[in-house]
Amino acid sequence: MYKYPIIYVFLIGLSCNPVFGQQESNSHPLNFHHSYQYKDDLNGLREKRHIRVLTALNKTNFFLRKGKMYGFEYEQLKGYEKFLNQGIKKRELKIVLEFIPINRDELIPKLVDGYGDIVAAGLTVTAQRRRLADFTMPYLTGVDEVVVTHRSAPRPNTMEELAGRRVFVRKSSSYYESLLALNKKLKISGKPAVRIVAVDESLETEDILELVNTGLIDVTVCDSHLARIWSQVYQNLVVCETLKLRSGGKIAWMIRKGSPQLRASLNAYIKDNKKGTLLGNIYFKRYYKENKWIGNPMGSDDTQNFLKYKGLFQKYAHQYGFDWLLIAAMAYQESGLDNNKKNKSGAVGIMQVLPSTGKDKNIRISKVHLLENNIHAGVKYLAFLRDRYFSDPRIQPRNQIRFALASYNAGPATISRARTLAEEMGLDSNRWFRNVELAALKMIGQETVRYVSNINKYYVIYQHASESFDARQKEKKVLENKAQ
Repeated sequence: MYKYPIIYVFLIGLSCNPVFGQQESNSHPLNFHHSYQYKDDLNGLREKRHIRVLTALNKTNFFLRKGKMYGFEYEQLKGYEKFLNQGIKKRELKIVLEFIPINRDELIPKLVDGYGDIVAAGLTVTAQRRRLADFTMPYLTGVDEVVVTHRSAPRPNTMEELAGRRVFVRKSSSYYESLLALNKKLKISGKPAVRIVAVDESLETEDILELVNTGLIDVTVCDSHLARIWSQVYQNLVVCETLKLRSGGKIAWMIRKGSPQLRASLNAYIKDNKKGTLLGNIYFKRYYKENKWIGNPMGSDDTQNFLKYKGLFQKYAHQYGFDWLLIAAMAYQESGLDNNKKNKSGAVGIMQVLPSTGKDKNIRISKVHLLENNIHAGVKYLAFLRDRYFSDPRIQPRNQIRFALASYNAGPATISRARTLAEEMGLDSNRWFRNVELAALKMIGQETVRYVSNINKYYVIYQHASESFDARQKEKKVLENKAQ
């Protein structure tokens, strides 16, 4: 970024709500396409070049670290994306999988209603879920649901010893279903029921294990592969391997009923990549046997930096009329939120600003290597470009943003030529996706197309992560107060 002189770039400004909040994000133009409701099978999705993956942001299956996405589900589905794009030429538009993290209790309803195409969140195949949607063939089998306790809590030796005890799980989880089934058996034998405590849906299984580790709660239930890896990290966890509420479970992806093409395609990929295959075993070992990737389980550097820089993102986004989460997403793409980053062109800092850009008469901010100055210069530069060059009301706000992002990466003159080429190709020069995007692909290749897509992905993740973070902190505080 900032390899180009100030001539011709913009980024559309948006009002900024200074709190973590949902209002600005839900109305943000980049997020507008998430309100589209459609139920296409694979042929229709191929035409759209866009497949929506509903997932859950957590520490195992889907997370961000140092400017990249990671996780067992993420790597598996990126493999599927490559599988879909086999045979597509370098300068042709590829199919993109967009990961949309939401709360667990929203996964199946959003899929059924047409707001997503695949659910990938480590879901166990159950009869209740099968009534609502279809599953692919399983990519993990032989999964047990085991009891996990704090080391200081009384350790149950039989299922009957859970009678009358509080067990904390999400209501949307298969663990909840299993506990209900256990309570039926306990009732028949005249035993008191397990006291099932339904925690907030914002809490992931890893969060609940963390709460057990701290002693705030005594008992939970989770899948055996998760219990094993996280018990290596959380030293106060005791995994009761012999106490199985469900044995031999299968984990698979979900798709809507009436999607035979997508199901067949996913199954063809899974057949060669599930656990038991070479690549499937590599993924499983990486995330469920080795714990090198976990780092500090109490919060990754990315989370810490996001929270640390939040105030500055909000301050300057608000001052210049931007959505602060979009600015954060751009900073993440540019530097991985690393203010020490430098590139060969001389750009520095979290926003990758050239010192010459800071000195420009329209910016006038010196010492751009300093964090606050860097963010200020970057946002002010965006505001100047937006206001000066791309205020044409014929371009919808969401497309103004996308052109701006593309210009930020490839240079404004390049994107202007791409708009001209799009018009010559009979495309809409005022729309990015599947229009100017195609012209840019023909002119300069995949980099800028991928750049715009990545920032959009990070924006979506930040939106849900910020909401989820607040909800999780609130729920943890509630549980902490109850424990006192």
